[in-house]
Formats: sequence, C-alpha cells, structure tokens
Amino acid sequence: MRIAVTGSIATDHLMVFPGRFAEQLMKEQLERVSLSFLADRLEVRRGGVAANIAFGLGQLRLEPILVGAAGIDFAEYDSWLRANGVDTSEVRVSESLHTARFVCTTDDDQNQIATFYAGAMAEASRIDLAAIIARTGKPELVLVGADDPEAMLRHTSTAHSLGVPVAADPSQQLARLDREQARQLVDGAGWLFTNEYEAALLLERTGWSEQQLLGRVGTWITTLGDAGVSLARSGDPVVRIPAVATDRIADPTGAGDAFRSGFLAGTAWKWPQEQAARLGCALATTVLESVGTQEHKLVPSDLIDRIDQTYGNDVARAIEPRLAGLS
Repeated sequence: MRIAVTGSIATDHLMVFPGRFAEQLMKEQLERVSLSFLADRLEVRRGGVAANIAFGLGQLRLEPILVGAAGIDFAEYDSWLRANGVDTSEVRVSESLHTARFVCTTDDDQNQIATFYAGAMAEASRIDLAAIIARTGKPELVLVGADDPEAMLRHTSTAHSLGVPVAADPSQQLARLDREQARQLVDGAGWLFTNEYEAALLLERTGWSEQQLLGRVGTWITTLGDAGVSLARSGDPVVRIPAVATDRIADPTGAGDAFRSGFLAGTAWKWPQEQAARLGCALATTVLESVGTQEHKLVPSDLIDRIDQTYGNDVARAIEPRLAGLS
C-alpha cells in the first residue's frame, strides 16, 4: 500500500525552559502579554509534520511519497529522508525561500509555546497532486497534513475527485481556517486525526456537533497524551487505547507524528484499527524519549517488548512478524 504524505517540511529549533509557563503568566494581564523565557538548551533538528510522518513510514519500509514544499537549503535534509526510505522526488524546492522554521519552547510540565514561519511552504499551493499521481501511480491513501491552507484544500479536493481515500490531519492550521475551509478539509475523510484540544477547536470551527462530524468521517482518532488515544466511529462505542508508559520523557515534539506513522502503517498492512493504534502508541513513546522528531532509533525488539508490557503477549506476538525484519 503506497501512501502519499502531504504537509509541512521544516527545521525545528527546540528550546527548554527550566520552569513552568503557568507561573509566569498573570491572568489579569493576558491581553497584554510581553514575556521572555530564558531557555537553557537549544536543539536544531529536522521536522515538519509531513516529513516526520513520512520518516516514520520510511523506517517501517512503507516507502511513502512526500508531497510538500522545501527551500533552497533542502539538499542535506533531502539526502537524510531518502536514506531513511522516503521518496522525495515530488518535493517542490523553492528557488528563493528557505525551508519553513518551527521554533518551540517546552517547560517542565511539557507545555509548549511555538511559532511557525512558513518560508517555502507558501509555495505548496502550486503543487499539483493530480500530476504527481499521474507520474507515480495512484496511492491507496493520501494524508493531508498541516500545510499552506490553500494547498490543503486543493490536495483534499484532488484526492476526493480521483477516488483516493483521505486521512485529514489539519492540526496546527485549524486556527487559520474559517468554517467552510474546516468543513471541506474533513468532510468525507476516511480517517480524521486531532489531539484533544484540536478536537474541541474543530467542532467550534466547523459548527458541527460531535455526532454530526462523526457522520461525515470514517474514524476520528484523537490523541490524548499520556492517556493514550480514542477511536470513534458513528454508531459505535468509543474505543480507548492506553499509552505506552515511560519515565524517560525528553521532548514531546513529534510524538503525535510518530503515532500517525504507526497507525498508518498498520492501516497499510490491513490491521484492525485498535492494533494499528497500539503500534502508533509504541512509536510515540519512542519519540518522547529522544530530543528531535527524527532522532530516535527504531529497534524492533524494543517495540515488541513495549507492546508486550502494555497490551499483552498475544498482541505483541501478532505484531512481531511485521517488525521482525526491520533494522
């Protein structure tokens, strides 16, 4: 199953603030915030939601097609992605702009304050997904991740018109979408990804109730941090999948993208959705334990052990054959 992953390609500047944001914010002054947080660590890493998800799929030998816009500084990142199993032949490389930047500060409570500079991502709306599919063949799934909003809308429309199932993942761009745009991005999606905050924001943006939204998508997957994930389908009870626990959290950035990689891989392998979500949770915890979204090592025996400890031996043995050949 070939998966096309559309969305942002970026460089992450990750900083750590040795304190709590909540202790610095004054409720009565929130409308006039002017704060500077002195960080004690800076890591410059590869990132972007589409690149992160594609990287995870590449590690799982799915050979995803990355569809996005990068900048004149992309050559080294391009080589890295190719070396990790990602098809970057369809990435648009700007002739003048730099690759997007994600600047994020994390506090001791794992809360984050971030700024995103679009850079070359502004050219993503010029990408023709239909032409890419004509060149590379029809994928069995297109993930539409956070990107230039016009590009997200265009990719969604193209995939639907070509009969390609869509996984909608608007994430950080929800705040920029109006009601009609938000509805267009999720209506008819086979899978919808949000975190808990984004789930509430999506309902506000679309103006739909939870049941109305469920009636317009296949499965709504909501990540819940250390509480795991929920899988919701219209007419069915919500299924909860617990997280894979860890006491070695290094940085939460990219954990959600890693979950998506695992879930989409399980989907590609025709696993039940609960099984796909368990693999996603194991990968998310692996990323939590490293700084940077693509710095972790995928060790099959470690993943299987984590799955065994959290979900039981039967689940681990069912997953093991797919992971055994990975390095």
